[in-house]
Amino acid sequence: MPENNTYKDALTHPIFKYISKAATNLQLETYVIGGFVRDYFLKRGTPEDIDIVAVGSGIELAEAVAQLLPNKPKVQVFKTYGTAMLRFGNVEIEFVGARKESYNEESRNPVVENGTLQDDQNRRDFTINALALSLNEANFGALLDPFEGLNDLKSKIIRTPLNPDITYSDDPLRMMRAIRFSSQLNFEIENESLNAITRNANRLDIITKERIIVEFNKIMLSNVPSVGLLLLHKTNLLKRFLPELTSLQGVEEVEGQKHKDNFYHTLEVVDNISENTNDLWLRWAALLHDIGKAPTKKFDKTIGWTFHGHEFKGSKMVFQLFKRLKMPLNEKMKFVQKMVYLSSRPIVLATDVTDSAIRRLVFDAGDDIDSLMTLCEADITTKNPTKFKNYHNNFKVVRQKIKEVEERDHVRNFQPPISGELIMETFNLKPCREIGTLKDAIKEAILEGEIKNEFDEAYAFMLKRAKKLGLKKH
Repeated sequence: MPENNTYKDALTHPIFKYISKAATNLQLETYVIGGFVRDYFLKRGTPEDIDIVAVGSGIELAEAVAQLLPNKPKVQVFKTYGTAMLRFGNVEIEFVGARKESYNEESRNPVVENGTLQDDQNRRDFTINALALSLNEANFGALLDPFEGLNDLKSKIIRTPLNPDITYSDDPLRMMRAIRFSSQLNFEIENESLNAITRNANRLDIITKERIIVEFNKIMLSNVPSVGLLLLHKTNLLKRFLPELTSLQGVEEVEGQKHKDNFYHTLEVVDNISENTNDLWLRWAALLHDIGKAPTKKFDKTIGWTFHGHEFKGSKMVFQLFKRLKMPLNEKMKFVQKMVYLSSRPIVLATDVTDSAIRRLVFDAGDDIDSLMTLCEADITTKNPTKFKNYHNNFKVVRQKIKEVEERDHVRNFQPPISGELIMETFNLKPCREIGTLKDAIKEAILEGEIKNEFDEAYAFMLKRAKKLGLKKH
């Protein structure tokens, strides 16, 4: 550990010399604070953003720094928040004046006053984010750590600088952030802090859905998402914005027959898929693949518990859920819907692999067939080693069969070789129902393997089928 708690080696990035010089010229007390300092001690590499706090005007400091930099970058000023931002190389630097904050009950937007560095550290969310390094000439690189955040980093603890009830009630998004850091860094949330999150869970309702989802997506992208998902569930935060998921929890027993706990099964599936992909939307598909099971659950005396149509129901719920959470309603949502809708198909196929069933699966999944297979493999959570091995072997067979069918029949995203225009021209038709009937018949014949996916066979098939419909070649 460096002598006198100075960490000059943390400040080797050239931007710090410029900031220090500008601060000296303006006689402004200046520090780098927050994530940059935390990540330096965690040896997490150079972050893409750096937070600078000045005891005075952060905007004035930003403008002075920009004048010293070789390319004189444009300074973005956010007067409402008293902050300014500039880019230097691939790093974004945000400047803010030291401040103290007070909150009212209904909003997470604070009343802000100018303050000291201590005031600014007091308002930080966690002790590990309140660490500051001096950029002042007199003590360049000195660590200011009033809440023993360095010890918390070493002990892997998430703790608030002040009373956690006040910290979380003031800005409830901090509850999501606490769990996000715990999940990302594999840190433990200090007990009192965790209890305070549970006590203040209903305060999350004042936070916009967009901001909740930003934090939630970071939890979903952590190495083992179930760490964060379980904490969200344990503290009652999850049900505030994802009740469709928490309603899967529980095991019912009727006449000695039980079903598995679909909530904990889902968390296992998310972890499984996270070992194989960083694709956020495929992880979302894993999270939502069984959400249709709660509303479709029934007990049948002859066969036990059933969840008929849960994939169809779940895919419909995806749209409602994305809309409510202000998530993108574009191709990303459609991808998740498709994965949920098709999630059981390869599992059914694995026991009876026929060419026609494979062709239909490849046709319906299109370019997402590999993602679908990855999801289905992640869905195997049985603890029986023999069953586990058998399922995976079956899926290997399905994957091989997909490859063979693909190479032979080219049905991925295929357009039937006969177009509607050609049908109209051949039989001298205006737009009518028969055109759709013929196109569907050709598509079905290809998928069933009756004819090859090529023009000559499809054309001959069309003439034969048209005859049955009473259509004559023009």
